[in-house]
Formats: sequence, C-alpha cells, structure tokens
Amino acid sequence: MKREKSKKYFWLQKLRVLSQIIFFSLFFILFLKTHYAGEDYLQTTVERYFHFDPFLALTTIIASRMVLAALWLSGITLLVTLLFGRFVCGWVCPLGALHQFFSFLFKKTRWLRPEKDDRMSLGPKYFILIIVLIAAVFTVNLAGYLDPLSFLYRSFAVYVSPVLNQIFSQSGSLAYSAGLKSVGQGLGQTLENLAFNSVFQNALLIGLLFLAALLLNAWKERFWCRYLCPTGALLGLFSRFNLFKLKIDPDKCINCHLCSIQCETNARPYPIDEWRSSECVYCETCAAICPTAAISFPWRWQAEKIKGVDLSRRKVLLTSLTALLVAPIFKITSHRKRAYPALIRPPGALPEEKFLAKCVKCGECMKVCPTNGLQPALTEAGPEGIWTPVLVPRIGYCEYYCSLCSQVCPTGAIRELTIEEKTKVKIGTAWINKNRCLPYALGKPCIVCEEHCPVSPKAIQLVRVETLTPEGKVVSNLAPFVNVDACIGCGICENKCVVVDEPAIRVSSIGEHRSEKNRLTLQVIGENEPQ
Repeated sequence: MKREKSKKYFWLQKLRVLSQIIFFSLFFILFLKTHYAGEDYLQTTVERYFHFDPFLALTTIIASRMVLAALWLSGITLLVTLLFGRFVCGWVCPLGALHQFFSFLFKKTRWLRPEKDDRMSLGPKYFILIIVLIAAVFTVNLAGYLDPLSFLYRSFAVYVSPVLNQIFSQSGSLAYSAGLKSVGQGLGQTLENLAFNSVFQNALLIGLLFLAALLLNAWKERFWCRYLCPTGALLGLFSRFNLFKLKIDPDKCINCHLCSIQCETNARPYPIDEWRSSECVYCETCAAICPTAAISFPWRWQAEKIKGVDLSRRKVLLTSLTALLVAPIFKITSHRKRAYPALIRPPGALPEEKFLAKCVKCGECMKVCPTNGLQPALTEAGPEGIWTPVLVPRIGYCEYYCSLCSQVCPTGAIRELTIEEKTKVKIGTAWINKNRCLPYALGKPCIVCEEHCPVSPKAIQLVRVETLTPEGKVVSNLAPFVNVDACIGCGICENKCVVVDEPAIRVSSIGEHRSEKNRLTLQVIGENEPQ
C-alpha cells in the first residue's frame, strides 16, 4: 500500500504549535508587564486569563457562595469544549504548552520513550476534581494548588522571577568585571525595567514542585495533563459531547500503532473502539503522523463514554467520603480561636473566612508588590491559608500610595481600591519594644521610624524621655511613640528600623479594618449588651 501522510493535518499540527507559542508568549509577556511601571493603575495584566478558567470559577463560586461577574468568561471555555473538545488544553493552556515543550525535549534526548500499550489509569485527576469540589462545599478552596494557571503563575512569581533576577544581576557583575561596561549597564537597565522581586519565603518548596512537575514529563508525556490536572478533568467531562470524533479508515490503516504510541495524552486512537475522547486534546499528532492518512476527525454529534478511567460508583463514593472527612481538617486550627499577629493581609483583603474562600494562591499580588513585601504564607494562616499572601515587613513594606495588589486579584479576594481608599485602610498596628529601641534602651538618638511614617499627621510621634544608660548616665532624647488610632500598619517603620536582627518596632495584624474581632483587647462579657 502506498504511504502518504495527510498534509491537512500536518499543517493543523503546525498551527497548533504556533497557537501554543502565541498563548504562552502572551501569558509570559503579561506576567512580565504586571509590575509597577511608574503609573498608579495598571493598564494590562494577566488577570483575564484566570477569568476563562471554569475550574477556578466553579470552585470559587461554591466556596465563597458568591458569583464574580468576570467569571462568566469561563462559560466561553465550556462552550468551546462542548463544540470542539479539549481544544483549550491542546491549543491554549500555557502550562500545557510548557509541558509539551519539555516532553518534546525529553523525547529528543531519549529520556522519554513512549510506550505502545500504556495501561496506567487516567483517573487521579478526576478524583482530585471530586475532592476539590466537595472541599469547596465546606468553604475550603483548594483549587489554586493544582489549577494550571494558578500553579504556573505562582511558580513564575515566586521561583522563576527571582532566578531571572539572579541571572541578570550576576551577568551584569561579570560584564563589569570583564570590562564590558555597556553590557553591564544594559543588563542592569533591563533588570530595573522588569522589576523582579528577588526574595520569597517558601521559594525552595514552590520551585521544587514546579521543577518536579516538569521533570515528570521524562516519565510520561504531559504527565500533569494526564494524571493531575483537575481543570483537564472538568473539561474532559464536557468534551465527550463535542462535534469532532475520531475516524480510522480500515482500508488504509496498516495497524502500526504509531498514533497511539505518539499520542500526547494517552487518548489511545488505535484501536478505534478504545479511543478516549475525554482525553483527546486535538493536537492532530495522530492524524499528522499516520503514514497512510487513515485518520480523520469528521463531524458527528454523539456523546462518548469516558474510557480509561474507572469512575465506578464505589470509587466515586469512596473519594467523596474521603473528601468529607479530610476537608474539615483544614478548618481545625488555633488561628480561628485568636488572631495570629503575623497574619497581615494586603489592603482590601476580605474578612479572613471570605478571603480564604476566594483566594486561589495564584501569586499575582506578590508579583506586583513593588517592595517585595507580600509573601506566600506557610503557617501564618493555618493549613487552609498555605501560599496565600501575607505582608512581611522585615522583607518589604506596604507602599502608602500603591494599590496594585488590589487591581490584579482575579477572584475578588482582595477588593479593588483606589489610591485614596487604600491610604485609609488599616491592615495592622505598629508596636515599640522599648527594651530594643535605642532611645529607650541605650539613650542613643534615633528617629528613623518617625521620619519614614507616611501617615499625615504622623502615626509615629516623638516624645522626650530620660534614659539611664549602661554607663550610669541619665540622658535626654526624643523617642518614638505610636498613635495606634492613626497607624495603618504599613510596616515601613519595621522595615527601616536600624536595629538589624529583630527590629525594635514591629507590626502585628491587630486593629485591622477587615476584622471585627481582631481588636486590641478581648470583648468583655456583657459589654455592648442592652441595659
């Protein structure tokens, strides 16, 4: 039989690769542009990508019991999936494109050897989807940990951008050392324009998880998409109704199995009765490489069964029961009994319960913070709040005339604020440790915190005190005093304190506007009750 590949599907395959490059490049460019560039309000952000994500939309709506208007765009993704299958996974998803690229590299280096008959179950991502949705019923939003957009953006913000910062910085230093002043200046200017934040707590863990996800492609092609992605599972449930169905011409097929061996997502095109439409991302690889052009995708409206996944009633019930038992554990934390002092949320953050229900841990607010002050939480917010944003004043403060974090939140966990509104939002309160403050403890003059306080009139004021020095002398100096009613908790005083290891002035979350309970003193029983 004469062998002749399909030119139509060959060019469709090339078009799909071009589409992946375009959408990934757009995502990365928007990622780079999401920073302070001299204007108070951002013109372009990557936020819109998240609004097309139906998995984030569904979990956020269930967990928060609220509907965010912008999330209606996720309906477009579902409609496209109903009509064309998992087109978004194969042609649009930036994380899918990255996994495909690394799978391609691993195949070229022979690290990845596709199998003729891969019987590994594709069920894990469906069970992850069930667990996340049931957890959302308990207002526990776990979507951000494995959602492809949240995972990718958080990894880029917390791991990739500091790495790029180090590369540009070290390259600039080497260029100057080698006498290439112009090159060093160019690299320095580029680094300044990109405005990468250089320090993140938990960067090691987040970076290792990101690298592990990429390296798993050396074991199975697009491992994440096959076995872990809950968004892919959700789209897979809808894609079984799509218009395009696989067809193999039996007169042309030579039973070479090449289509199944090279299938990116183990959709198993051959034999035709084992084709898994819910796993097919319509990459057109099978049709493009078929040596006899036996494969095509004609229109046929017919619902397909979900194959390759054991979604038996027993397993679904067992997974649901596991989720019912595990989800409440995230709520069992001492943070619900009394406020945690280091849990300083960004200005505009919703009350903690609502904030956790909406936050998808994407890291957009951390990326855009001009001082690097917003960091991924680890223990500050309990198990439910891992990788949600917290302000760490020792790393960076909340810039007084900045509301960028409120402008980029894709789910409304941080409500959007104008500059005028933001300057009036109290996120915490500063406290002075007189045992470490230089004027109080050693009688040495220091008014750094008062000088940097941005509030008008100053929240940090100066009072004259007399101090007995270690030498036995009594000296008189001006010392700082915090007006707790005027302080907004921005943290610049703690950040700029000259006492290096543990600042003499610290900011805690107490007094934050978003909470009625996190006040200076516990409410007295009977207080505010009618007489």
